[in-house]
Amino acid sequence: MDKVTKVSTEKGEYHFKLEDLLEKKHISKNKLMRDTETDFKVIQRLAKGTITRVDIYVLARILEYLDCEMDDIIEYQKKENE
Repeated sequence: MDKVTKVSTEKGEYHFKLEDLLEKKHISKNKLMRDTETDFKVIQRLAKGTITRVDIYVLARILEYLDCEMDDIIEYQKKENE
């Protein structure tokens, strides 16, 4: 089962997919924290969709470590026009 957290906004929906990606790559949040020197709270917020600001340097470290693109971690989908 996918571990994707969806957060709705007025005009779209964010899909936070870090937890799902970590599971697929068999990497724990603790390992990601240690290997990327990122605070655990930041990783947890990024995984749970409760993050309010993203530090591009932290994001770059995570993307490089996981060898992925940003939309593999956070995806935004606009709502269809009604």
